[in-house]
Amino acid sequence: MSVEIKQKLQGELDELESELRVHLPKEIKRALEFGDLRENSEYRAALDRQNVVKARIVELRQRISEIASIDLSKISRDKAGYGSTLVLFDAEKDEEVTYRLVTPEESDPQNGLISTTSPVGKSLMGKEKGDEVVVRTPAGARNFEVRHLTTIHTEMENKS
Repeated sequence: MSVEIKQKLQGELDELESELRVHLPKEIKRALEFGDLRENSEYRAALDRQNVVKARIVELRQRISEIASIDLSKISRDKAGYGSTLVLFDAEKDEEVTYRLVTPEESDPQNGLISTTSPVGKSLMGKEKGDEVVVRTPAGARNFEVRHLTTIHTEMENKS
């Protein structure tokens, strides 16, 4: 699991918690000083922002927990899963494309980084070398053959 992703999420969480504990209480206090709360747009805006921040904090804590609990030993050694790189052949276009399956936070489709939770990522999960895959994209369905598969385990072994 990418340490950078954990750090990015933790950084966002720290900023939001600071906003919730320091900045928003000051805004709410200042807005209260304007008096009549029924027509106080600053007060309503601060409360709305407070609710958004609280919801995002819950979401970030959950995601950090999920990422921390990824057990690499449970990821298949011979089928596509998180961290796998797949070289796919599209016979119709006579071209190869390479995708790496990553977390939603790492996703960058333009650079071949496909989230395991995206429609394309889901269609690749569990595939093996030689498998035929139908990938549904906004442009329509495409048929691929898995030409090469490198799992996260293979990559970790090659690094050591």
